[in-house]
Amino acid sequence: MGRTIRFMETVLRDGQQSQIATRMPIEDMVPILEQLDACGYESLEVWGGATFDACLRFLNEDPWERLRTIRAHVKHAKLQMLLRGQNLLGYHNYADDVVESLVKKAVENGIDVVRVFDALNDTRNLVTSIRAAKEAGGEVQAAICYTTSEVHTVEYFVDLACEMERAGANSICIKDMAGVLTPDVAFELVSKIKAATNVPLQVHTHGTAGIAQMTLLKSVEAGADIIDTCLSPFAEGTSQPCSESMAIALEGLGYDTGLDLAPMESVAAALLPVRDRFLEDGVLNPKVLGVDPKALLYKVPGGMLSNLLNQLKEMRIEDRYADVLAEVPRVRADLGYPPLVTPLSQMVGTQAMMNVVSGERYKIVPSEIRDYVHGMYGRPPVPIADDIRSAIIGDDEVVTCRPADLIEPAMPRLREEISQYARSEEDVLSYALFPEQARDFLGRREDPFYDVPVQEVTVSIEVD
Repeated sequence: MGRTIRFMETVLRDGQQSQIATRMPIEDMVPILEQLDACGYESLEVWGGATFDACLRFLNEDPWERLRTIRAHVKHAKLQMLLRGQNLLGYHNYADDVVESLVKKAVENGIDVVRVFDALNDTRNLVTSIRAAKEAGGEVQAAICYTTSEVHTVEYFVDLACEMERAGANSICIKDMAGVLTPDVAFELVSKIKAATNVPLQVHTHGTAGIAQMTLLKSVEAGADIIDTCLSPFAEGTSQPCSESMAIALEGLGYDTGLDLAPMESVAAALLPVRDRFLEDGVLNPKVLGVDPKALLYKVPGGMLSNLLNQLKEMRIEDRYADVLAEVPRVRADLGYPPLVTPLSQMVGTQAMMNVVSGERYKIVPSEIRDYVHGMYGRPPVPIADDIRSAIIGDDEVVTCRPADLIEPAMPRLREEISQYARSEEDVLSYALFPEQARDFLGRREDPFYDVPVQEVTVSIEVD
């Protein structure tokens, strides 16, 4: 056999997040875990991203217990998680002591590899989580949020990869959350990153625009070490390319994948009725299984497209969808070309919608956008023009330091606030990330008479 190519399986995290908004409960996972472990994957992505939020908000699960359960069944494959840098698993920057505690506990509870990214590719927002993961004995994979703009050149990303290696990353991931990395650029980018760095390189993309399989093949040809794929029941469309198909294709081309198709097929067969249940329930929208080449035109992730349409339908103005879609790249340019990944994808989409609905650009500005322009999320790839900054925050001063330097330590206060219901540091961290949802979950667990307010349940797909 030729060169070895390893696979990361995404079906338990990004695959199901991209198609069913992370609604797969642990009951669907347990029966397949040991077979998944026998497939020969480099790692299984099982935690992080939107899983933590969904466990508490929709599934009535303890996300920490989910991780421990998976670890108890998976003895060989590495377990991997996705972390949003200083945003952790939420939507804003957290204090350094919260970051340190969460990463430490993630590794203690079973995570081997922490894939960490920053929505702005601002490496200052990665340093605390990188240090904490390495101190806890975990591997750190720093992820480049791939996007396209006048500044996001191949050279820009190569320099970023080198910066991440210097920051302590054990490996680098090219993370194409919108599925807009074309095969030709993938070949050039992988080739140049491999030439400039000395750590393994992993490639992650989505099938939204219909080019993901070609992108992964050209990445492998250029020297990528690991690729991200998803088992067939939740593959393709807004998810990752199919694991079984990519394994067969690469083996046929002479690569050694180390995968065993027999248990892969068994797991896929077990997941088919799970997929069908979500189809019948309406959680899995058949539209996410298709191809949308508009992603290549608008550079908008598939999950973001779905969320925008759902919001407009709720407001009964879905006829303005094309107008909002056209406004997204204009807002993105105004804001310095941030990559469209959580939380920036939601923020840019909301601002575009408000610009269209109000009839006047930046007449209505969400507080998150104001914080972003104030510099509270980090450095935009391109400085924001004076007229846009003035329209959004007036003459306010912009933060230039690492945003988390302005946040006081929070764990002592959080421990005190949730002491009535928290049994462990993990419980405190759940509360730190999602106070309302965690208080309700922990309250129900500890007090059978705990009164939980009724919340409307909606399906939205986070773009990780």
